[in-house]
Amino acid sequence: PAKQLPDLELENLSLCPPQALNDEMCEICEVWTAESLFPCRVCSRVYHDGCLRRMGYLQNDSAVEVTETAHTETGWSCYYCDNLNLLLTEEEMYSLMETLKNCKIIPETCLTLDDFLRYKHLVHKQQFEKPMAEAQEEQATLQFSALDPDKKGHIEWHDFLSHESIQLLQKLRPQNALLRLLTAKERERARAAFLALDQDNDGFIREGECRRVQHTWFRKHQKEAPSCNVSISHVGPMSESSPASSSSGKSQEKTPQAAEQEEPRLIDWSGFLKENVAYILAARPNSAALHLQPPA
Repeated sequence: PAKQLPDLELENLSLCPPQALNDEMCEICEVWTAESLFPCRVCSRVYHDGCLRRMGYLQNDSAVEVTETAHTETGWSCYYCDNLNLLLTEEEMYSLMETLKNCKIIPETCLTLDDFLRYKHLVHKQQFEKPMAEAQEEQATLQFSALDPDKKGHIEWHDFLSHESIQLLQKLRPQNALLRLLTAKERERARAAFLALDQDNDGFIREGECRRVQHTWFRKHQKEAPSCNVSISHVGPMSESSPASSSSGKSQEKTPQAAEQEEPRLIDWSGFLKENVAYILAARPNSAALHLQPPA
């Protein structure tokens, strides 16, 4: 089992100050110039637009997004942070590619609903050693619809890979390992969101407020959105193994009267970060695709 961090170490991990922005040195050419540098909203890297174009990381469509959003509250995530697949270990990536191969899914291609369901059926059988139930297949279909908001009948490879990378991380990594993946900027923005909700400054917020953050703060937002917003998508249903998904299922079983009588659960900063780490990571890509569904 993975080593659990003491509470004090966890707090220090989540509150460490942001790193310096590499003295405004371009990550690609490693040269400082007076030109405007584009900062990544997730990590401390900065870039010249010319260097991004030369390396093929900035195409015509994305060039507009970078110039319009890089210096706004919305921000832009660089080619490192935009690719959630890079968070997987070699073993995790190998396992994912083997599953795709068994499902006859060709990398870098779009997936139809049949492709997606075939993949989900195989993953479910591997994990639980039994066929997927009808209700679970319906949930997977809703998941596909969330990843295809424009109703094109297929989902892009990049969006599928982002979605599955988050699902794998939730399934295979302990929570403390996920927390270690957060950057200083992400922890700083999460801290700002928590403090904004902690109106009485007692160090706690209510569970309902935490969930509202998942629906509002951790969502793809407009360029004029207020500060401390992180770009994320709304995203299809979470995996059944997700703690948030499990707690959501339990809460739905309660009657309205029982919910009213029960004291609202209070969440401190450490708990807030743990419960939202998957949403923060899923917020990294610039794509407007949907990756996770916060509990209702």
